[in-house]
Amino acid sequence: MGGYMYILRCGDGSYYVGSTRDIITRLRQHQAGEGAEYTRRRLPVELVFVQPCESIVQAYWFEKKVQNWSRAKREALINGELHLLPGLSKKTFKRSGSGE
Repeated sequence: MGGYMYILRCGDGSYYVGSTRDIITRLRQHQAGEGAEYTRRRLPVELVFVQPCESIVQAYWFEKKVQNWSRAKREALINGELHLLPGLSKKTFKRSGSGE
């Protein structure tokens, strides 16, 4: 049985990342305020991305990966701008003090 990784845009503009076996039922639950605590407090919600997966395990793995992404990286995925993902993965560190 397959699964889905999905992203919702919440009423406050934030994103919620989840996984499920039944995307239609899960979306209805979120929209009715019966989903996760996070989305219940941020209604209404809109489905902005869904990725079919071979299994619920794969969907859950993808969910956990995307949950750690920045907003910019999530938006690149939502917008289908996959070519931007590698650049958005690079971390930049500011050096404090000159020390030289």
